[in-house]
Amino acid sequence: MATAQLTTDRLAEKHRSTLDQALDTIRTRAYWSPYPEHPKAYGADGSLDAAAGLAAHQSLLNTRFDLDQPGTDSWTGAETSPYGPSLGIEYPHADLDVLLPAMRAGMGAWRDAGAETRALVCLEILARISARTHEFAHAVMHTSGQAFMMAFQAGGPHAQDRGLEAVAYAYAEQTRTPAGRAGWSKPQGKRDPLELSKEFTPVGRGIALVIGCNTFPTWNGYPGLFASLATGNPVLVKPHPRAVLPLALTVAVAREVLAESGFDPNLVALAVERPGEGIAKTLAVRPEIRIIDYTGSTAFGDWLEANARQALVYTEKAGVNTVVVDSTDDYKGMLANLAFSLSLYSGQMCTTPQNLLIPRDGITTDQGPKSYDEVVADLAAAVGGLLGDDARANGLLGALVNPDVKARLEAAAGLGEVALASREVVNPEYPDAVVRTPVIVKLDGTKPDAEAAYFSECFGPVSFAVSVDSTADALELLRRTVREKGAMTVGAYTTSADTERAVEEVCLEESAQLSLNLTGGVFVNQTAAFSDFHGSGGNPAANAALCDGAFVSNRFRVVEVRRQA
Repeated sequence: MATAQLTTDRLAEKHRSTLDQALDTIRTRAYWSPYPEHPKAYGADGSLDAAAGLAAHQSLLNTRFDLDQPGTDSWTGAETSPYGPSLGIEYPHADLDVLLPAMRAGMGAWRDAGAETRALVCLEILARISARTHEFAHAVMHTSGQAFMMAFQAGGPHAQDRGLEAVAYAYAEQTRTPAGRAGWSKPQGKRDPLELSKEFTPVGRGIALVIGCNTFPTWNGYPGLFASLATGNPVLVKPHPRAVLPLALTVAVAREVLAESGFDPNLVALAVERPGEGIAKTLAVRPEIRIIDYTGSTAFGDWLEANARQALVYTEKAGVNTVVVDSTDDYKGMLANLAFSLSLYSGQMCTTPQNLLIPRDGITTDQGPKSYDEVVADLAAAVGGLLGDDARANGLLGALVNPDVKARLEAAAGLGEVALASREVVNPEYPDAVVRTPVIVKLDGTKPDAEAAYFSECFGPVSFAVSVDSTADALELLRRTVREKGAMTVGAYTTSADTERAVEEVCLEESAQLSLNLTGGVFVNQTAAFSDFHGSGGNPAANAALCDGAFVSNRFRVVEVRRQA
């Protein structure tokens, strides 16, 4: 173990005010972030500017990414950028029988450090990641297919926000019980009181496993990673095989900070699989694994919940996100907002709307009545206008992350009448990138064959404009969709107070996060750390919310030691 270079006092001097602000913000739910969103904010105070970040990324290509962690028995890696180039990076492949015991070895000292020191070490990790945001942005871009600015913001400061948020919740939950010794005295009348000294210690459950996703490796990975680490658990990171680099960089930074703080760097380690190895299932049922965080398909999420019985399992799976369109007093703003929501990152977000429920008799707007056909045609025109310029389209769409998304997109056109056909967009910088605009398909909500299409998740740039008999029918379909299929997000547009209350009641009863009448620069598929909850944990789309007290409180238990006073 390395000699501590970062003392607790030094960490407190650097980060205690940030922790205090995070604790205050999760109570007020106000806007705040300590991590800059703009690329030009970097380059001072030791952070990498744009040129240095790109150079750092390029220096990793076609190299061996050595973490100096125990149990490395070979090297593996087969990442290819959705934009075309092969990354050519090799990562350590672990002998789990060696690595897992080594990870547990430092758990006692990490436990004894206490909640505050653990939180401050986590904040130092996040600060160092933030300083390398430009480098991380290229790693996210070339593993997820996000366009650079989205990779920079969502993979950088927004992911860091979510990590810090988890640390704040973890600290708050651990410090509900007083630290150190507490005196206890029970009066006994004329006899001497009964007196005990009691000590309460938060204790982690054991090794936590983070199973990373392809689309948002850092944004979805950081909440579980930092929630577990801050509550005293070692963390094993198992990246998606197509998106290793962003999480490998994260593990490298964490190990560096842990060592400099006097803790065992093996408290955080990486598990990369060989092609086709499928180690997630193997790891998930090992007795050493006590916590699992997973983002991905419903099928594997359900398998984890059913089979990883020795572990607490936190899943974000899939849902069918729905928007109810009843009426609007800003028709142009509604169309623009929906067009952006459907287009961002080619719909490859777990929060992207899929089903737009529109009364077949049309809606009322500030531009007069609009029929179902007019609403759909106008939305198609709004998407087409937004993405008509190829440079802007590339900046919004990014690239399709894998061939399965392209296959779903192509198949969707055969499910109904196409209101907006998908088109190919050429990326002049990356000619091998697969870039496609969204498709909008019209479906009759009363027909069983149509239901088979819109009642299943179609991940990617595919949306269904579903005609319904009335707004009341739309709300019943919304209720059934959330209850049976789940939803990460729900949107609604209405000028009716009664309809607003009705859709709110559906979402409260079915536990779905609702956005009403968004017409400006906030979109249904975006959430802000410290203020918005991502998912609710109350419907089939996810069994946890990012981030609330429930997301962290069961990752540790409080152990009491009583002594005779």
